Amino acid sequence: MNDRQHDDLAAEPTTDTQDAPVQEGSLTDADDGARLEGVVEQVRGDVLFGQVDDLPQMVRERLEQAGLPASPNDVDAVISAVQSTP
Repeated sequence: MNDRQHDDLAAEPTTDTQDAPVQEGSLTDADDGARLEGVVEQVRGDVLFGQVDDLPQMVRERLEQAGLPASPNDVDAVISAVQSTP
């Protein structure tokens, strides 16, 4: 990698959370099960990278963004799935 390519990469902000909008079609193309699996994987990744300050709040937000129910029982179920072996 040359210096210019390295400078370009260094200038790009990087975060390990999904702060951008959901990709077009993601909410309509996937069924609830697939969206739920996606939420679990996103949160699991965030936890692995140490990006979670308030796990229940993050799960609640992810579920709402995915158009899924976010009751306390739903949040608990996702947290349970995140903490289990993939």
